[in-house]
Amino acid sequence: MSDQFQHEPSVVVPGWWDRRIGVAAAVAAAGLYGLIAAWATPRGPVTTLNALLAIGVGLLVGVFAGLVMRSRWAMLLAPITFVAVFELARIATVGPLVDGLNLGSTYGIVAFVLGRGLHGVLTVLPMIIGVSLGVAAARGLDRGTQIRTGRASVGRWARAAVAGLAVLGLIALSVAVLRPAQTDAIVSADGEPMPGSVAELTRVPAGGHDLAVMIRGNSVDRPVLLYLAGGPGGSDIGAMRKHGQDLEKAFVVVTFDQRGTGKSYDNLDPTATLTLDAAVADVIDVTDYLRERFGQDKIYLVGNSWGSILGVLAAQRHPELFHAFVGAGQMVSPRETDQIFYTDTLAWARSTGNTQLERQLVASGPPPYTTMLDYEPALTYEHQVYPYDDTLVAESSNGFSDNLFVAEYSLMEQLHGLAGFLDVFTVLYPQLQEIDLRTQVTQLQVPVYLVQGRHEARGRAEPAQQWFQLIDAPTKKMVIFELSGHRTLFQQPDLFYQLMTTTVLGRT
Repeated sequence: MSDQFQHEPSVVVPGWWDRRIGVAAAVAAAGLYGLIAAWATPRGPVTTLNALLAIGVGLLVGVFAGLVMRSRWAMLLAPITFVAVFELARIATVGPLVDGLNLGSTYGIVAFVLGRGLHGVLTVLPMIIGVSLGVAAARGLDRGTQIRTGRASVGRWARAAVAGLAVLGLIALSVAVLRPAQTDAIVSADGEPMPGSVAELTRVPAGGHDLAVMIRGNSVDRPVLLYLAGGPGGSDIGAMRKHGQDLEKAFVVVTFDQRGTGKSYDNLDPTATLTLDAAVADVIDVTDYLRERFGQDKIYLVGNSWGSILGVLAAQRHPELFHAFVGAGQMVSPRETDQIFYTDTLAWARSTGNTQLERQLVASGPPPYTTMLDYEPALTYEHQVYPYDDTLVAESSNGFSDNLFVAEYSLMEQLHGLAGFLDVFTVLYPQLQEIDLRTQVTQLQVPVYLVQGRHEARGRAEPAQQWFQLIDAPTKKMVIFELSGHRTLFQQPDLFYQLMTTTVLGRT
């Protein structure tokens, strides 16, 4: 990074060529930005505004560092200073995306990419580009830069071209980040918005937070259906948008992104208040909002996987708020489910000669575990351990990634879709280890409908069957979808629509 110029003192800034002052100023600017960023966004840029500010401020800090140092060494010094100060200042923040590096596992790599990797693209990369622009500006101000060799002039033009391309890249990134989330209007046959319909993305006050919901229905006079996604940490706005459109004909369908998930990821902190009781209370708050807004005394509650546990607990505490509870892929005892998964996965590893997986499972022992990364070997082989043909259903095993690519998510929400799962699962899942509906919820004062897949993993299917036999409810019914696995309402949405409109609505 040597300079090929004859320098003279600048007439613009006294002491321009005192490198010690320049270095100190660059370090101070980058360090101050690191402190402010750690205070304002300890998990890195989360929202669209966060991302745009990170790009803009990172660029400006880089320009300043390059201008005062007048050396491309600032490309190293400024980012390193920022990262060091930022990491030290946010050291109290915990979670997979901000904890120590663990690049030996898939979950660990994903956490690094979505945490520090994304932050680097949005903050450090603009800072480096800014340094190059600042250095170029400083040399332009230097009267001595007029004395150049032809070779230096060629290099100058090459650097200018690279800097220009980099700036264009930042502009393109900013435009992508700016893309707003939206949901299409519900239209009639003539292509015009259907009178009396509702189609919106909004926020609902719940537990001191403003949490995201998607509300869609052909008529605001239809019964309200509140859907709770699985996880903990999952977001199913995309899944409902792609596979739940029929439900909009008969219901006002409200898809709730729970705190810290999907479009509600910006409400993750403080994680100390992200508890099971708080999650149930959020469901009640959202329910009350919907009852008041749509003028209905009761609504329908549907939960998938972890959302089915959450729904059961909400219906147990406030049965007066719900017409019925519908559990899809019903969870009953997370601890027992995980232990069965562990046993079956270990047996599968031994039968298939997967010695590496066998060693991992034996070394970790059966769940529950203290960290999320320990769950990876026992949970990520589900489709190999319990195989079935999911090409016959609407949502295949690629559903998670496919469902993110809908207009209802902004770019930052798409990028944090999996991040929300990692962070929320880490906080909430240990709190679910003592849950067992077979002993804790043996009676519900609302009708209960379970929608199970024929190919559901036995770790979920067997406890669900046992709970269904035990539960005392005004009405209860279990329906099996022959082609489905765990996510019945999205895998066979036509059958789920029929169930909801003929059986559930018909009886309630």
